[in-house]
Amino acid sequence: MKKAVFLDRDGVLNELVLNPASGEYEPPHSPDDLIIFPEVIEALRILQEAGFELFLVSNQPDYAKGKMSLEDIRSVNTRFDHILTSRGIHFREYYYCYHHPNGIVPEYSFACKCRKPKPHFLLEAARDYGIDLENSWMIGDRDSDIGCGKAAGTRTILIEEPHSSALRGSSCPDNMAANLKDALTIILHN
Repeated sequence: MKKAVFLDRDGVLNELVLNPASGEYEPPHSPDDLIIFPEVIEALRILQEAGFELFLVSNQPDYAKGKMSLEDIRSVNTRFDHILTSRGIHFREYYYCYHHPNGIVPEYSFACKCRKPKPHFLLEAARDYGIDLENSWMIGDRDSDIGCGKAAGTRTILIEEPHSSALRGSSCPDNMAANLKDALTIILHN
């Protein structure tokens, strides 16, 4: 059985972007808006070298909500993958949920089985890649990330991203960290 680190993307690996229309910090809406946090590449490299499989688990409901096209979402995802792979970082799988129960695009607007906090993608990774969830970690900046990790049986780390503070406060993470570099220290000492 392999150990893994499951990571949320926006607010953990890359900066959230202020949307002037909504006044909220959101995922990047174009590849040009994608800014990886400075400590992320080195932290991911160390996790890889320590034998952890890397998985991305991200709710991306902005198409369902009518805020951007699927093509734009996929362009950001492609840019993200290019940045990481060009620096030697290889995620075993990217799991994206494009649904939202309160969306406006009918075919993407329902209560799906893959939207965090549901553990669907973590359980799928365990089955498909032989991941030992008990010895794995879920890292995110929202209560939904922590709920997902807890439901799957992983240990959890909540990143205290200031722009996500309204979306946390009711979960009980195993650990808290300022950023991925601090989360790395927690993982390597446990």
